Amino acid sequence: MDEQAMAAVYATLDRMHAWRGWHWWPDGDPFEVCVGAILVQNTSWMNVERALTRLREAGALDFRAMARLVLAELEELVRPSGQYRQKAKKLRAFIDTAEREGGFERLLALEMGVLRQRLLDTWGIGPETADCIVCYASGQPALVVDTYTARLFTRLGHGPGGAGYEAWQRWMLDRLPTDRETYARLHALIVLHCKHLCRKRAPRCTECGFRETCAFRRANGLKGGSIDG
Repeated sequence: MDEQAMAAVYATLDRMHAWRGWHWWPDGDPFEVCVGAILVQNTSWMNVERALTRLREAGALDFRAMARLVLAELEELVRPSGQYRQKAKKLRAFIDTAEREGGFERLLALEMGVLRQRLLDTWGIGPETADCIVCYASGQPALVVDTYTARLFTRLGHGPGGAGYEAWQRWMLDRLPTDRETYARLHALIVLHCKHLCRKRAPRCTECGFRETCAFRRANGLKGGSIDG
């Protein structure tokens, strides 16, 4: 796959899903983005929304307000997100990182590479969460990849195979312009596509704009308007 083919994938995804809602699209509140990126680990966005609602109603969806909470209070507020004790500790670690940089705004103002490393050095934040924060909260050109990225491009017959996060990210970056808006929208479109059409089980291939070229569809065939399994 070359840059032209990647651009065609982007355009097809945009035609199919640009009308759908996305929780960080076009841009969300930076602190809410950071909190959501941490809470969404190992859970669904629906559960994250419940936790965000509880934080918002408690007046705690704000950096300074959350920093004043004791750990037990924060645990109770984020309980709907699952693994709430661990996630409360991760939020506390993130707040500590920001405070060491002089505050939330100063943390996000760091140069992209420095910010990403500060986040990776924070307990509970891995590459995917770090790139979400850099791209959607700090507004810098970091590309988020995830299991949806691997699913889509592997099914289309492209990508570095079973490689890890860094390999997938490098493969994508080599075929995309360095542009934060493109990175932000492409990740959103891939997530929407895999949630609504290119599902893990019973993907809805007859509704997909890639149905004529998809290697997975050709290999598995259609059954009742979707692929079994």
